[in-house]
Amino acid sequence: MNSSIAIQVWGERACFTRPEMKVERVSYDVMTPSAARGILEAIYWKPEILWVVERIHVLNPIRFTNLRRNEVGATASAVNAARAMSSGSGRLGLFIEEERQQRAATILRDVDYLIEAHFDVLGGDDSPPKHFEMFKRRAEKGQCFHRPYLGCREFDCQFAWHEGDLPRGAYSEEAKRDLGFMLHDIDFEHDMTARFFHAVMRHGVIDVPPFENAEVAA
Repeated sequence: MNSSIAIQVWGERACFTRPEMKVERVSYDVMTPSAARGILEAIYWKPEILWVVERIHVLNPIRFTNLRRNEVGATASAVNAARAMSSGSGRLGLFIEEERQQRAATILRDVDYLIEAHFDVLGGDDSPPKHFEMFKRRAEKGQCFHRPYLGCREFDCQFAWHEGDLPRGAYSEEAKRDLGFMLHDIDFEHDMTARFFHAVMRHGVIDVPPFENAEVAA
């Protein structure tokens, strides 16, 4: 049985942050493969399967908007936590009012994508057809382990199982659009290294190369 799936995701806002922007958040023009993988894992995650994103269809026109967001400018300190554990007292909390930072962000609005992907079974007793049927059932019912989101957790999205003909998007008539280098995913086996690929949208579709390909580089 084929392990390939297609799922449509959409939302009012999205932010697939460019890592080269150090202060203000600026989104890529389209969804990244790592964000697509995160959505699939939010719907159906098992340690014995690996999601592989193959294509991303851009259905709505690419539109940007600007807003200001409150962010926390610090993280909880592991050193303080260790000291508190050893001494029996200490400050473990992170007070938002003391660490709040307001930053501008350039985000996407009114996005709609179709994700084509497949999964590889790495182990376990369940067969590929069983994993396929469980994912399909969850997607059709709108079930998820946690609410999937479009880049940032505050930008949650809707999703729906897709079968049949692939939809025509806003860029179906556009032969080619160069999107530059885009984050593919994080290499968790090699010091959390970010790996990138040259993204090109052809007729509204981005073909995602396999993570192991030579064109996917740090």
